[in-house]
Amino acid sequence: MSQIRPLSFRLNGVDTSVTVEPRRTVAEMLRSDLRLSGTTVGCEQGSCGSCTVIVDGEPVRACTLFAVQLEGRELRTIEGLARDGSIQALQEAFVEEDAVQCGFCTSGFLVLAAAALESDPFIEDEAIDALVSANLCRCTGYGPIRRAVRKAAKTTRRAT
Repeated sequence: MSQIRPLSFRLNGVDTSVTVEPRRTVAEMLRSDLRLSGTTVGCEQGSCGSCTVIVDGEPVRACTLFAVQLEGRELRTIEGLARDGSIQALQEAFVEEDAVQCGFCTSGFLVLAAAALESDPFIEDEAIDALVSANLCRCTGYGPIRRAVRKAAKTTRRAT
């Protein structure tokens, strides 16, 4: 039997405490323990990016990070991207550019792009191309996703 450990961290702006087994991943904890299903799990090896979350401002793969590694840290998921119950420019751009098809990979792309735009609202096209190529999508061909991130970047730049 595994030893269960208490864990305290900040989740989407809210102080959160749970108990987890030491080998439980962040993705498992989010989906099973906290019932946050927005973080999807694809490959379970960190290759596809569908499980991307933001930890202390940096995008990470939730399927390869142990939940206990979150102690005292800040975690943001797809559920934490909306502000005051409203979707943001990035999410609007994904809808407007048809960057959402089956939707499986969408949360990972949105979280990855949100972290990038927050880090650098003046992100260049080449960096957007590299960013988008970090995750896998089997439906869109990446063009709509690139256009959506570029559109959101322009909107973000105008706002700053």
